[in-house]
Amino acid sequence: MYAIVKDRGKQYKVRAGEHHLIDLKADTQIGQILEFHDVLVCSNDEGNTTFGAEANKNAKVIAEVEGIKKGVKSMTIKFRRRKESMSRRGHREKYTRIKIKEIICG
Repeated sequence: MYAIVKDRGKQYKVRAGEHHLIDLKADTQIGQILEFHDVLVCSNDEGNTTFGAEANKNAKVIAEVEGIKKGVKSMTIKFRRRKESMSRRGHREKYTRIKIKEIICG
């Protein structure tokens, strides 16, 4: 059983019991339950698969927030030859770690 969920412009393929990193949701607390209602594809145990948001009106995915995690740090170096000039810039994205509790196909 799996589902493809759309959350704020990104799509995630999820299964029950899996852990996923999604874009940071700053207003969530550890242990909070999240419901994703925008289910694009939903497949159940019998092998029946439904596609599209209209076909999955009653489908939803229930997840629990496990915490906030930082991603890999990426560094950018801009070097200008013969000018004795160099700039460094780093970036580290933050993610919300969730555990998929249940997938309900409508």
